[in-house]
Amino acid sequence: MSKLAHLQRPNRPLMIYAIVYLAFLYLPVALLPMFSFNDSIYIRFPLEGFTTKWYAEMFGDRQMHAALRNSIQVGVIASVTATILGIFGAKAVTRFRIKGVKPVLGVIMLPLVIPPIIMGVALLILLTQADIKLSLWTVTMGHILICVPFSIVTLMASFEGFDKSMEEAAADLGDNAWWTFWRVTFPMVFPGILASLLLCFTISFDEFIMAFFLAGTEQTLPIFIYSQLRFPQKLPGVLALGACIITVTFVVVFLAQWLRGRSFGTPQAGGE
Repeated sequence: MSKLAHLQRPNRPLMIYAIVYLAFLYLPVALLPMFSFNDSIYIRFPLEGFTTKWYAEMFGDRQMHAALRNSIQVGVIASVTATILGIFGAKAVTRFRIKGVKPVLGVIMLPLVIPPIIMGVALLILLTQADIKLSLWTVTMGHILICVPFSIVTLMASFEGFDKSMEEAAADLGDNAWWTFWRVTFPMVFPGILASLLLCFTISFDEFIMAFFLAGTEQTLPIFIYSQLRFPQKLPGVLALGACIITVTFVVVFLAQWLRGRSFGTPQAGGE
């Protein structure tokens, strides 16, 4: 009983550390929406009044709309492509015994540990030497490179979780490899696929360094925000835009993690 009571007792130092860490991480972010409603172009306390005019200016900014469309376009293409490649990679790693798969997987995962500025400069040199014009397509290529490792990591858990005998049963009933994947495997790993899409889209949408090197004359939204910070009168509109992005990103990431959790739990229930 004493050991059980000891295990159930809350670890106060760890709890205090977690609270301090979360406060340090999120309090500055919480100030962003607060100042976006401030009736002043200056970020300071006390607040001078409540206003929504900065949001009205933000929604009327055509240049911002163009940058937003560019980011959505790049994010959708990058997330879909990275997820498709992630499905192939995760299925190959979890379903087949491939010689030398660990070194290959290690190379694929390198973008997780290489600083983005190094990758951005390297890709810029490569594309310049290949005489490829910088555009949104080159940004998309860079984002796919970044997103594939995240997609594979997310989908590997889904492919490893469910009962493989279901695929074998479908094959015994006459389905070929494609129909087995479409009718059996895909529905089982769908939460992981959706989580991969949402996670990759968020990573691409928020990415700045790779886009800064590879965008050329076409701006994505993070580049647009960075360019606006040079003008004090533009700052409140940037704060309003940042508040909207934080809200949408939080919802998308929370949904992705929730779906990823379901992809862990569903196979276990099916297996039982």
